Amino acid sequence: MSAYLAREPTAQVVNNVEAEEVVGLSVHDVVEPATVDTEKEHHVQSVVKDDVAQSHVGSEESATDVVDLERYPPPTEEERKTLRKVYDTVPWTAWTLCFVELAERASYYGVKAVFNNFLQFPLPAGGNGAGAIDPSKPNSHAGALGLGIQAASALTLLFTFLAYVIPIFGAWWADTKIGRYPAIIYGVLIGGVAHIIMSTFSRRSSIFEYELVGGAAPAVLQAGKGVAPFLISFFLLAIGAGIFKPNVAPTLIDQYQYQREYTKVLKSGEKVLVDPETTISHILLIFYAFVNVGAFFSIAVVYIEKYRGFWLSFLAPGIVYFLLPVLLAVMYKRTIRKKPIGSDLTRFTKLTIAALKKSKGNIFSKNFWYNVKPTTLAEQGKVAGWSEKDVSDAQRTWEAVQIFLYIPIWNLNDGGVGSVQSNQGAAMTSNGAPNDLLNNFNPLTIIVVSPIMAQFVYPFLQRKGIKFGRINRMTFGFCLAIASGVIGAIVQYRVYETSPCGYNASTCDEVSPISIWWQIPNVSLGAISEIFVNVTAYELAYARAPENMRATVIAIFLFMTALSSALGEILVPAINDPTLVWAWAAPAIALFVQTVLFWWRHRHVNEDVFMTHKEDFESINTDKVDEANADESKADEKKEG
Repeated sequence: MSAYLAREPTAQVVNNVEAEEVVGLSVHDVVEPATVDTEKEHHVQSVVKDDVAQSHVGSEESATDVVDLERYPPPTEEERKTLRKVYDTVPWTAWTLCFVELAERASYYGVKAVFNNFLQFPLPAGGNGAGAIDPSKPNSHAGALGLGIQAASALTLLFTFLAYVIPIFGAWWADTKIGRYPAIIYGVLIGGVAHIIMSTFSRRSSIFEYELVGGAAPAVLQAGKGVAPFLISFFLLAIGAGIFKPNVAPTLIDQYQYQREYTKVLKSGEKVLVDPETTISHILLIFYAFVNVGAFFSIAVVYIEKYRGFWLSFLAPGIVYFLLPVLLAVMYKRTIRKKPIGSDLTRFTKLTIAALKKSKGNIFSKNFWYNVKPTTLAEQGKVAGWSEKDVSDAQRTWEAVQIFLYIPIWNLNDGGVGSVQSNQGAAMTSNGAPNDLLNNFNPLTIIVVSPIMAQFVYPFLQRKGIKFGRINRMTFGFCLAIASGVIGAIVQYRVYETSPCGYNASTCDEVSPISIWWQIPNVSLGAISEIFVNVTAYELAYARAPENMRATVIAIFLFMTALSSALGEILVPAINDPTLVWAWAAPAIALFVQTVLFWWRHRHVNEDVFMTHKEDFESINTDKVDEANADESKADEKKEG
């Protein structure tokens, strides 16, 4: 969609019908009053109470706390501009959901970490027959199926593609049919079956002896029959992850209920502004750190793979995975669970189609959204099946989707295309470290940097009054990824130059003298870029979507990773010697061009209001009714005169 589709022309006054129909929808479009009328304040208070009470729908605990404006005093315009912004308290149920995500990601990244070696390389000569290496050859690498780099890259990318396409279905199913929490449970059950197939027990002739016969079982691998059971578990795990993933983040943020600005006085005497954007950003930073604590488990898995074999490297993540049912059962009654309401998605679709029809398919029309506003349709004698807020939500959602479209090329620079990073590591001196070890330092970097950003960097910027807006953060993340891609290209060039086989380093029996640890700058910069890009994208997906479409919009964001995998699939033929330098350099060049365009087109989103609420629009509608009544009174006076 075009920028016009997501943003209407700037209006100068609130009363102009072409202005945004909401107080504070865009800070450069509409100015909120510094004082609040008592009557309207009472109206807003009642709406807030209703909204918070409704947030408990689906939970077996009813709302007992009464939310009022004495407890949550709204800021004046002056306070909004001058007070330091702080985050609110993180509910304990949100912390528990973070542990749920940790366990699932430990499973997902744990098994995914060894896919490349399992698929690409054959069983090592002199190894234990389960894929582990000959201990006398520490620079060798684990292997099993021996399908080659292109097949390994294609299947690894396919797994990622499926795991990020299926969320579209998982989110739709949750938002419209069964609810987010049940969808999480179904995803966990399907993933559990996948783990059982990967590492299940079957009986030998003796009842006291057992042998693993999943896709990674030694007997299966030695017989050359590991492909079929592996692929069954491969697809099931992608399906389970796809249903689980889009529903966790919105359920997590739903635990934070009062998503509005208010002021409070700290123990130090300082008056501060408790800010929803700062709070949600803080919660998502914690969430993303937990994601990567789980992903960090993959480092242990790659060592297990190298020295013990694949059966144990698949079993270990499965053991962690089965913590999930326990956690979900324990917290079931305590978690706020939203019931599915399909009307938001239906209304959003109808509204978008109506806007396309009104503009005759011209998505560049300056009046794209204005044409379908209820006030506009009312002037034409038509009744709209949606509200002013619905139009605003659709506009803001489509702009978020536009922003998400920049993510696939960025993703290609975060760890490289397909298996290029593991392949590069296999051609370097490892001194006993697994060749796929360094790309698993990505989560370690995020675990270290996320708390620093949440507890020190962002609060420091707030104290200094430095605004590091959404688009600023994503642009900075893109720049870090560009640097990561350039470093990957330089390291690959040096590997070629120093390898005994020159530009055929990937298939060489000997390795380059360059240490595998030179991959750390590339890995670390890509990881840090995720903190700025992925976390901000989660924020935009949640804050700009209609309330009962949040899982769906998050799924659209996740789908961008699938598009990145599809791009990677297209580039698979180039992932081979002697062109691996360009497998790093080309995505970096593309991302540089894209970043310039991204900043130019979307920098205004830095100034947009973070989240809108129903009462903002209702207060404006009340003003319109008052104006209409006043006009009628004047007309009556003229008639009487």
